[in-house]
Amino acid sequence: QVQLQESGPGLVKPSQTLSLTCTVSGGSITANYYYWSWIRQPPGKGLEWIGYIAYSGSTYYSPSLKSRTSMSRDTSKNQFALQLSSVTPEDTAVYYCARGSGQELLASWGQGTQVTVSS
Repeated sequence: QVQLQESGPGLVKPSQTLSLTCTVSGGSITANYYYWSWIRQPPGKGLEWIGYIAYSGSTYYSPSLKSRTSMSRDTSKNQFALQLSSVTPEDTAVYYCARGSGQELLASWGQGTQVTVSS
């Protein structure tokens, strides 16, 4: 069974870049037809999908965050990463990584990590 674990700084200053890593066990991030997503949930708000990096290494980002988002992967460590630039307090949220395929893009989730943007 696949397991995902988010990690990264819990506090980021405004205008800096938020960087998170998702470590995957129980499944390869290069396995065919799986998509590896980042999602966030600001306090008191709903879930917001940020984007994914596919099994092939291709990426797709939410149009609303595309200009500030970058995703990458380290296949030797079975990890994928999120970078969100020029953060503001509105980027404060619990950030999740997830795996899915086909019709169910977000089938398996990590436990989430709190990121606060504050000076």
